[in-house]
Parts: sequence; C-alpha cells; structure tokens
Amino acid sequence: MSVSSKSSGITSNRWFKPGVITAGALVLALVLVLVAMWLRTLEPVKQFLIDYPGHSDLPEGAPTGFPAWLGWQHFLNMFFLVLIIRSGWQVRTTTRPPAYWTRNNKGFIKTKNPPTKISLDLWFHLTLDALWVLNGIIFIVLLFATGQWLRIVPTSWDVFPNAVSAGLQYASLNWPVENGWNNYNALQLLTYFITVFIAAPLAIITGLRMSGAWPKKAAVNKFYPIELARKIHFPVMIYFVAFVIVHVTLVLATGALRNLNHMYAANDDNTSWWGFGIFAASIVFTAAGWFLARPLFLRPIASLMGKVSR
Repeated sequence: MSVSSKSSGITSNRWFKPGVITAGALVLALVLVLVAMWLRTLEPVKQFLIDYPGHSDLPEGAPTGFPAWLGWQHFLNMFFLVLIIRSGWQVRTTTRPPAYWTRNNKGFIKTKNPPTKISLDLWFHLTLDALWVLNGIIFIVLLFATGQWLRIVPTSWDVFPNAVSAGLQYASLNWPVENGWNNYNALQLLTYFITVFIAAPLAIITGLRMSGAWPKKAAVNKFYPIELARKIHFPVMIYFVAFVIVHVTLVLATGALRNLNHMYAANDDNTSWWGFGIFAASIVFTAAGWFLARPLFLRPIASLMGKVSR
C-alpha cells in the first residue's frame, strides 16, 4: 500500500469519530428544523396542515384510555428490552466469553444429538428473548381481547398524510397537540404498529434463525441463510435502541406526569405523582437487573438449567 493511500485511509477514518458524527447530526437536525419552519410559511403547506391535523379518527367502538394491564406490560417490555440489548451487544462484541453453558439433555427438552455449548452471554440473551416472547404473546392476546389494537393499527389511508403532518410539526418544534389518552397522533400510531407488528416479529424470526435451536438441514435454509438473518437482526436492534430513546424523550417532554400516569397508573391525571413513582421504581429495578447481569450472578442461575464451564 502506498503512503498516499494510507494517508487517505486515515483521513477517511476521521469522519467516523464520535465527535464528528455528533457534530454532523446536530448540524443536520438544525437544517431539518429550519427547513420545516420555512415549509410551514408556505400557503399549500398551511392548507395541508389544516386538512390533515396530524391524527386519524379512531373507528367506532375503539376504547378510550389505558387499562391497568398496559402498565405492567410497559414495565416488562422496558425491562426485557434493556437487558436484551445489553446482552445482545455483549454477544456481538465479546471475543473471550467469561464462561460457557451446555443444556441438560434431560427433562422436558430432549434432543437426539448432544446439546451445543454456547457462551454464558448468549445463554442469558436467549433466556431473556424467551421471556420477552412469552410476555409479547400475552400482550398481543390482551391487545386484541380488549380492543386496544384499534389504537395502534392503521384503519384508514389518511393515517399516512396525517403522519407526514405530525412529522412536520415535530420537526418545526411546534409539536402536535398531545392527547394520547384518547387517540395517538398518526406518527405515533405508525411507530407503535411498526414496533409491535414488524420490528418485534423480525427480531424473533432472525434470532431463531441464528440460534442453535434452528434445524441445520431445514429446506428453508437455502432461501433464508443465517447470513441474511444476521444482516437483519442487528439493524432491528438499532431500531429498538432509537425507539426507546425517542419514546422516553417525548414522554418526558410532552407532559411527563400525565404521560407517566397514562403508562403506569392507568389514569389521565396531570397532577398525580403515582405514575412517576412507579416509573422511578421500574428504573431502579431495571438498573439492578443491569448490575446483576454479570457472570458472578448468572452462573448459579444458568447451572440450574445446564452445565456451566470455563
């Protein structure tokens, strides 16, 4: 390699430094805000925002408010997602696992071939995945049993122009009117729909394909190779990270007490601190889970389901 090409490589790598990326993102955000503000001064855009205020009407019979079960679902989903992201990142970046785990080939799950030895980090990740999927099944059943699905599934085409309207309002820093107790704005609705019915299934399907539980000689492997699953699985994880950051930011920035009461206390009170208290407790619990998710504490639990070795 020539000196000039080496220098070129070093120069190009400078663009990927965290400080440069952060500065670039801030400049891009500022440009986006200024463009959105300018667009809102144009008469056609003003009329568009009148015609499409940012939310679609819910179907007749759609429920109002949040049932109590959504509160513990919010907590469990947050708890599992945070630890799944943490353990998934460890699986991806750890070169020398602190320990390995081999499943006991006894009891309810028995296989003809010997179980595969996996890292303790991967065992923890897969265990969390299983609990998250179980919780997700309960969530989906309750979602359709109570009619709450009508609040996060698009039922009319005008949700798309309304989503554009809501996005423009967010970008111009003149945010849509917050009324989540009765109806999400169209951008929220589409985001929740993508998260529940597209991103979550993609995470599950690609995760299964990458796991040792997937049959190695399945006919579908020819059309669904493990390399494809890996290429999808990581961007889906990035999507969930972005979703959590944006979701928490907007919850706190658009009326924290009221939003947290919606999510955790199942009421529409904007003065009560119950929702905030439950949310704070859930943060402490999740932080404790993050701290305890290390080999010293994971080994005894993993040994109940298999053999832990170095």
